Amino acid sequence: MFVRVEHVRTEEEYIGDDTPREECGVFGVWAPGEDVSKLTYFGLFALQHRGQEGAGIAVGDHDQVVVFKDIGLVSQIFDEPTLGALQGDVAIGHTRYSTAGNNSWDNVQPMYRVSPNGTDVALAHNGNLTNYVELQREAVERKLIPADGVEGQGSSSDTAVVSALLADAIRDDVTLLESARQLLPRVKGAFCFMVTDGKTLYAARDPHGVRPLCLGRLERGWVVASETCALDIVGASFVRDIEPGELIAIDETGVHSERFADAPHAHCVFEYVYVARPDSVVDGQSVNSARIDIGRRLARVAPVDADLVMPVPESGTPAAIGYAEESGIPFKQGMMKNAYVGRTFIQPSDTLRQLGLRLKLNPVREVIEGKKLVVVDDSIVRGNTQRKLIRMLREAGAAEVHVRIASPPVKWPCFYGIDFASPGELIANHGRGGNEEVVAESIRTMVGADSLAFVTTEDMIASTNQPASNLCAACFTGEYPLGLPEGNHNADLVRRLQKGENAS
Repeated sequence: MFVRVEHVRTEEEYIGDDTPREECGVFGVWAPGEDVSKLTYFGLFALQHRGQEGAGIAVGDHDQVVVFKDIGLVSQIFDEPTLGALQGDVAIGHTRYSTAGNNSWDNVQPMYRVSPNGTDVALAHNGNLTNYVELQREAVERKLIPADGVEGQGSSSDTAVVSALLADAIRDDVTLLESARQLLPRVKGAFCFMVTDGKTLYAARDPHGVRPLCLGRLERGWVVASETCALDIVGASFVRDIEPGELIAIDETGVHSERFADAPHAHCVFEYVYVARPDSVVDGQSVNSARIDIGRRLARVAPVDADLVMPVPESGTPAAIGYAEESGIPFKQGMMKNAYVGRTFIQPSDTLRQLGLRLKLNPVREVIEGKKLVVVDDSIVRGNTQRKLIRMLREAGAAEVHVRIASPPVKWPCFYGIDFASPGELIANHGRGGNEEVVAESIRTMVGADSLAFVTTEDMIASTNQPASNLCAACFTGEYPLGLPEGNHNADLVRRLQKGENAS
């Protein structure tokens, strides 16, 4: 059952839209006797960094599944009365950034379907599918979704397609588990699915393990989440990572596991660089430790004579700490971040829009005035944020601004769950054809830094303590381990670039 909220918010505006857009976060809990809706709320709160466009919770009580969702932040959507009305033994939740399907209410998750035999099915998904067009065509032919994807007639997302196919196969002689066994081997790309029929919690991770997924233990139940930080916030103890290609089912008899496919691992390296929270552990590696180590390596390969090291908060902080420790240059907070800005539902005027980054970050003049700065950031995408940031620091009195980036140049779009720009919009491609030094110098000139350097791909990978063969670094290298999707304009551009053709 859906509870639909008719929101009256204006179109959302990002304050500083140059950062990579995270994909989504999923959370599930099976815990009879516990307040599963509130546990899911707090779990989603911990995963808010993975998506800020919409959120939803589905709760099952054996008789039915109730879904409540809306556009906005978790704290804007749910309140005590709403959570109090969502009673049951099992729940799944989702916080969303729209990498597939536009940002409408229909596309907010969890998705809800009723099977031919009357079984309620709710599904939440983190990632992107590479064979979405094939699956969509099948769902349209079977009249499970509208052919034109018209607004108001149902979701246009890959999650909606999977939900429709999964639910439609359930009959009196075919259970939800059996339907999942049939469908999952046919789904290609990056995915973590959380599914419930109101009785059992199901979770699946794609055979490559692109996106993280972990299992935790409550005193009276179990939790599955995108990151371990969500386990921490609800008081669950970490048990293990869900393995790539694994499907688990949790009910009163415990946790049951089976494999639905095997494939070479391709964990997303950008989880360690930017996406995951520093207090999470991804596939056995502390994210905070990986980022600090990246900073240390960056200091070795790109030293600079400076007075202080400062991060672009908050994502640049661990790498900046590592850079300072390795270089011996003092670490200081040279900018303050307004934690309550980042997503606003108020349309700013033209005058306020010009403030841009200042609404989010503001220099601490007494710290930086007259100083030679090493400014550490996690990545550069289009370069707009860095250009404005460097101008702000100079206006605040910085003598020199040396930029150090804790990832290699982003040259290729992601088709597995992170919304990078098209190849032509990425600032690193303005120097396409040159070596890394040429690219860095080109970017330095465009953003106005005194010097600029990136960590190498080899050093970034070494900091994860994962074999290079187990990682996906396609956004840096252009090598796509899961292949490219069909019917995608950016994927067609990439194919042409890989062949050495002009993609303009």
